[in-house]
Amino acid sequence: MSLINEHTTIPRLLRNVVQHIHPENHPFLSHKVGQNWEDISFKQVLDKADAISSYLLDIGIKKGDRLALIIENCPDYIYYDQALQQIGAVNVSVYPTLSESEIEYILKDCGAKTILVGNPFLLRKIIKLANNCSDLIRIIPVFDDYSKYTEKEKLNAGVISLANVIKEGVLTLDVHRKEIDILRNDVLPSDLSSLIYTSGTTGTPKGVMLTHANFVENVRVCLQQIPVIDHKETFLSFLPLSHVFERTATYHICCAMGCKIAFAQSLELLAKNMADVRPSIMACVPRLLERIHDKAMKNGTAAGGAKAHIFLWALKTGQQYREVLESGNKPSFLLSLQQKLAEKLVFSKIKEKTGGRLKFMISGGAALPKNIGEFFGNLGIKILEGFGLTETSPVMAVTEYHRQVYGTVGRVIPGIEVGIQDVETKEFITVQNHDSFNESFECGEGEVVVRGHCVMKGYWNKPEETAQVIDKEGWFHTGDVGRFFKGNLQITDRIKNMLVNAYGKNIYPTPVENTYLKSPKIEQIFLIGDKREYVTAIVVPSRETLQETFNLNDAFFNESDAFIRDETIVNWVDDDIKHLSNELAKFERIKHFMVKRNPFTIEDGEITPTLKAKRKVIEKKYADAIEELYAEELA
Repeated sequence: MSLINEHTTIPRLLRNVVQHIHPENHPFLSHKVGQNWEDISFKQVLDKADAISSYLLDIGIKKGDRLALIIENCPDYIYYDQALQQIGAVNVSVYPTLSESEIEYILKDCGAKTILVGNPFLLRKIIKLANNCSDLIRIIPVFDDYSKYTEKEKLNAGVISLANVIKEGVLTLDVHRKEIDILRNDVLPSDLSSLIYTSGTTGTPKGVMLTHANFVENVRVCLQQIPVIDHKETFLSFLPLSHVFERTATYHICCAMGCKIAFAQSLELLAKNMADVRPSIMACVPRLLERIHDKAMKNGTAAGGAKAHIFLWALKTGQQYREVLESGNKPSFLLSLQQKLAEKLVFSKIKEKTGGRLKFMISGGAALPKNIGEFFGNLGIKILEGFGLTETSPVMAVTEYHRQVYGTVGRVIPGIEVGIQDVETKEFITVQNHDSFNESFECGEGEVVVRGHCVMKGYWNKPEETAQVIDKEGWFHTGDVGRFFKGNLQITDRIKNMLVNAYGKNIYPTPVENTYLKSPKIEQIFLIGDKREYVTAIVVPSRETLQETFNLNDAFFNESDAFIRDETIVNWVDDDIKHLSNELAKFERIKHFMVKRNPFTIEDGEITPTLKAKRKVIEKKYADAIEELYAEELA
């Protein structure tokens, strides 16, 4: 029986757990302190949240006030979020990687009253812009030695460490406890829970208004669609909680089910953390899966000889075994025997590096290349793919645990409608929902639109922009192009990404780029070709592979020219470009390319925090290089 009903809000989820699933001293969070992993119980989390709520009430925070957080994933995020949610305040999580001007815009736009700050680097950013944010009354670093950064500054906002917030809150908790209980009970599902600012691939970031009902109903139906998640799971959290995907797929799911959340130390230490924590479930992005794939392929084949032969045989066996199961048939005795041998010799060793307990990983944030999903399926590691946007809380569709169709993002979740609308005529090609699912259904491409409980309340203080994306019938226009394939939603690309060449041919960059990303030599690729006679690209090679192949030192990557002109390296990349081009239509194939020395980065403003290319920024920044690619034809 589900503990979630139409009255449930975010602050009620954890209290449901301690009332019905786990005792209050049961571990809820885990993080690395020194050399050891330390557990934090549900009671410790709730006690700290109550103390913070008490402090916030003391300084005049009221229901509906916006409270910001700029902090990496850690227990402090959970304490603070639980504290503000239960008094009806609004979480405004800011990506730590944003520039000072973007952070200032967000704090001013939402009128943030407080901001929780995760480290000295971020505090220095906040100090520079704090006095420009007239609504800001408290800056709350999570570390104690903040005064050396603030003592010479004349700040309008008060500064106090989170530890002292909790100490002061404990002292007044008896005064505020009844008020906190009343406020918690007065939080309505329709109330605003969070403002999440869009990454802004084009234009100014917009604050997406998500209610308690948006989040909670999204959790409820996802658990219905993936019923294998239970209260014994351990999630490893490494994707940013400032993004809606990790917030829902890890944090809120765990709040609802009583699962344990272990916080990874960093992306660099993720592999070690996986081995330590031995998670059963992880939310991830395709790039992580691609890196695991590339490393496994390299380790499995580098030695050559018998070892490489066994590795490739195992993958082929895994593929045959998977395909028989997915067709609904029973593998033969011989194939089952071969699969067990492949598991023992190869697959188990790869799984050990993930901790050996993974029930599944859920991939979101970008398209998962079909071959990567199939690779993990061949190993016996299940990858569930989901789809949605910040504006849809986020999940619109997710793979069912028992029914995998690689290259799709799964079945429509219960309670919503997903339509495919002709981009030109705006006529509906189809409208599907959870109950209309038919595993043989297919349709043509169009814009993906959605209506139902997952759709945001709107953009903060932007009624015109809201009206542009939510039409009079309540359909939210995602801007994504997709179709239904075997009953599952399949995403092709973003409408804004679409390139129309000089001959009127439509080219969607993402599937083309994913084809070339199959090369272990290529880390990133950016396709060019709008209004041009042919397609070109800026290619970023894998630094590790490049260094190993050509014995390059770090100085090579610090050279002033943004592009690598060495013919040997260019031809090395070109070998894979030519080979993979055979998988594409002629008008989609890269004719010329340039090799970029270093990756596109968030810090340089070239990609968003969710790793989507800022097309206009890149095209403007590298305009001269792009013109070189087309000038070659005239030379």
